Amino acid sequence: MPTALPPQNTDELYQALQDNQRRPYGRTRTVTAEELVDVAERFAEPLPLVRTLLELQEAYTYGSEPRKSPVVFARLLTLFDEQPDLFDDRLRHLLFWRFKWVANALRALPEIPLASLRQWLTEMRDRYEKAGLGLHPYYGQAYQLAAHIGEDTTLAYELWAARTRTRLSDCEACEICERALYHLTAGDDERALRAWEPVLAGQESCQEEPARSLSYALLPLLRTGRSDRARDLHLAGYRGCRRNPSMSAEVGRHLEFCALTGNEARGLELLAENRNLFDEVDSPLDQLDFLTGVEVLLQRVEVLDHGELPTAGYAGRTWTVTGLRTEVRGRADDLAARFDARNGTTTHADRRRTRLERAPLLDTLELTLRTRSLDDVAPAAPVATAPARPATAVPDALPELILRARAADEQGHPDARACWARLRTLVAARDYTHPDDPAVGPLARLRADLLTDEANRAHERDEFADAAALHEEAAFLYDDAGAPGDAALARACVLLATAEIPAEDAEGPEVKAAGLTAAHASMVRMHEETPGLTPHQEARLLRLRASALAHRLQTTGSQEHVAPVFAEADLLGEFATRHDLAGQVSVAHLLRATTYALSGDLPTAVTEADALLERLRAHGPAWHLPRTCALRGRLRLVLQDPEAAYTALAEGLRLAADWPAEAVGATRLHADLAEACLRLGRPDEALRHLTRSAELDLRHGSRTDAYCTYGNAAQLSLDLGRVEDCIALLDSLLAEPDVAAGELDDRLVAQLRLTRARALHEGEDLKAATAELVALAAESAGWDDDPGSHAMIAAETAVLLAESGEFGRAREAADQALAAHAREPRYEHLSNSLRELARLQAQQQGADGLPDALALLADAGRVADEARAAGYEAHGRSLDTALAYERGRVDAYAGAYEDALVALEKALALLGEPGREDDRAGEWAECVRLAGAVEGLYLERPVPALARLDAAITRLTALGHTEETESLVSLAARLRDEE
Repeated sequence: MPTALPPQNTDELYQALQDNQRRPYGRTRTVTAEELVDVAERFAEPLPLVRTLLELQEAYTYGSEPRKSPVVFARLLTLFDEQPDLFDDRLRHLLFWRFKWVANALRALPEIPLASLRQWLTEMRDRYEKAGLGLHPYYGQAYQLAAHIGEDTTLAYELWAARTRTRLSDCEACEICERALYHLTAGDDERALRAWEPVLAGQESCQEEPARSLSYALLPLLRTGRSDRARDLHLAGYRGCRRNPSMSAEVGRHLEFCALTGNEARGLELLAENRNLFDEVDSPLDQLDFLTGVEVLLQRVEVLDHGELPTAGYAGRTWTVTGLRTEVRGRADDLAARFDARNGTTTHADRRRTRLERAPLLDTLELTLRTRSLDDVAPAAPVATAPARPATAVPDALPELILRARAADEQGHPDARACWARLRTLVAARDYTHPDDPAVGPLARLRADLLTDEANRAHERDEFADAAALHEEAAFLYDDAGAPGDAALARACVLLATAEIPAEDAEGPEVKAAGLTAAHASMVRMHEETPGLTPHQEARLLRLRASALAHRLQTTGSQEHVAPVFAEADLLGEFATRHDLAGQVSVAHLLRATTYALSGDLPTAVTEADALLERLRAHGPAWHLPRTCALRGRLRLVLQDPEAAYTALAEGLRLAADWPAEAVGATRLHADLAEACLRLGRPDEALRHLTRSAELDLRHGSRTDAYCTYGNAAQLSLDLGRVEDCIALLDSLLAEPDVAAGELDDRLVAQLRLTRARALHEGEDLKAATAELVALAAESAGWDDDPGSHAMIAAETAVLLAESGEFGRAREAADQALAAHAREPRYEHLSNSLRELARLQAQQQGADGLPDALALLADAGRVADEARAAGYEAHGRSLDTALAYERGRVDAYAGAYEDALVALEKALALLGEPGREDDRAGEWAECVRLAGAVEGLYLERPVPALARLDAAITRLTALGHTEETESLVSLAARLRDEE
């Protein structure tokens, strides 16, 4: 039970029933319903038992437990026969409605003989006739039985479809689905889709619809060329049925849709999300539909040679695609055979065969913003794989591979990464034997090389402590291998990485700058004291020295730190030119360009970048071109030239396709292109680049960066009105193993969940949005280091609770927000939320809600006073003006019209009359309109109201704000008509 003690009287019992009805269908709700029936049986009066039995049958029906539903209904029917006066009109309606539930439940159980199914329909008909009820629902059930068996349904359909509907007929949405399925079975996709249109368009809905119809309509939409709509309906429909045992058949059809559109990886992701359905679905008919959809998906994955992939399946063991498919096939074949044996047909085996033999309808259909392939979900794939170009060919011979890796590394060639990756695998093998070759050197040197490569990757991911530790370990191995030059380079890298480790106590930039200065000085001494450096090693040391000073300039922005960077860059450039080290020459020029940019001399920075591009095109190395194009593009963005930035970045991305993505900065190129696209008004293209950037980060192991970028993509998709895209993307991210295991930063996950809650709210799923925000508010209450974020989350939670009519809980959440706000102010957010709470309470409760609404406005007034005292300026209208306007609306909703007019007059005075270029004209006009409506319509003083409106219209027209006058003109015309 949800409470410590069971209900002691009928009032408590009915309250417990209401509380249980708010829960989602599933075991918790069902068990509670069972316990409430036990409680009701202890009371002398029978009515509580009737109501608890009705709740229990509903829990069984929508919890996918068809075997238990008829048993409960039999008790209800007995109570009705023995004490019909217990059943008022509403309870009587529910009783006769649920004859259909029992018919559906019996059809879903192959152990129930066909004769018993027909006998139940006869019972239903007799009961309806005796009660004087129309037989349309009976004929509907007779048709559904014929369709289930696979008989000729023509007559049964006509007997049902031609009859007049009654109050006990299935809802319009459900009947539309049955009519559409009749046409679909006949092979008429177009007619089926026309029949479905009211449901697909959202005009008709119920508990099961539109989710059921959407799942059936997906393949007909594809077959008739409506792939974009199929995509949209898949996203919306899947969200309505996922993890729901009573809608497992619908989930199966969504899995089938993924398999037939080249989205096998998404299908496996959705299967994992619905793993509970393997064990929680008690309906054999739903099991059959679900398992057939699962098998269609697994079969397709096997055809694509990925049968070894792990997948979610029945609890108690681990599964591969191949193993689960074998298990599923056996169970589904058995279910189909049992239904056909009961029905005396081969219908279910035939329907199953048709689904399994269906060929893919599209090679590929981009279903979500996060498009993934089966290679992406393969556990054996290293995180840094999947470059844009074909994989680098590496030598087979071990000595040649080692020498090739070192040579490529000296040049900075991107192919070095593939060579090191291959060597890392070979060296890790138990049977690895190091070549006895003087040119290769000892194993210690190779191990040091591999550690250095790993450290460099960690440094690129800003994992500076890990990078420092790995370089330190490599340095000792280089010492053991007799490679002092490489050891010096490794220790120089330790110095740089250590200086970049963020201070735990968040010290200022001066501390970090001092660390970088010290690191540079140590590198200079190391350079001077290390004999026998090769030109390659000396150039790398010079590069590290320059990098330390460049990072110092970036940290401080101080002009006194500019010249030292140029000096070191010039030293590197001169040395590299003298020794013909083309890669390091390019690095020196790149350092100069970025230093000009950091110092604020953007035109010179652009000139340097352009010169470097020309040099690289003529002399190489070619793999430096993408990063240089990226620099030029970023500079153009800062110079507010997004068109030129887009051109440069697009060229960089085109050139990056020739190299491994990680080695040439393709991730950053996509991110910068997204920004350029946004500035150019191309948000859809920006969205594509954001998701591509995030996916590359994910592949390269930069998971935090990936989730941040995905979060930006989700917010952009929400801003664009692509609500289902936003939700699908976030659902996919939140289902990732590291997120589920709590390994990702909790604040980042909270931001993803907050965006999801907002998207659910935007998608009119108030219940789910509220549940998510309530959970987030509870979690964020413990963020002692960030009370401001808790204040904002709690405030948003309060608004959604108020929209749901739960004003008591909304007030509690608002109080939490105010308490957190007192520790870390969020003036505008709190004020906005408190005013909205007040409006909702007055709007929904009228005069009864006015005292509580005014208390909320008083809180908003105190927040406005605090903001004024702190010198805070709101981003939109002033908090005082907004408060006065909202007071007017609240009073108007509560019927306090004189007070409303006074408040609106105050708001107008605070706003002041608009000017010609004033962006407050719309707000001023709305305030005038509301004041005119209160005065003219509710206070019935049309003359002064018209004078107010006419003066405002004249004023706005003279200022050129003609669009803002439309609502005022309309209200004035209405007042004149009513005079």
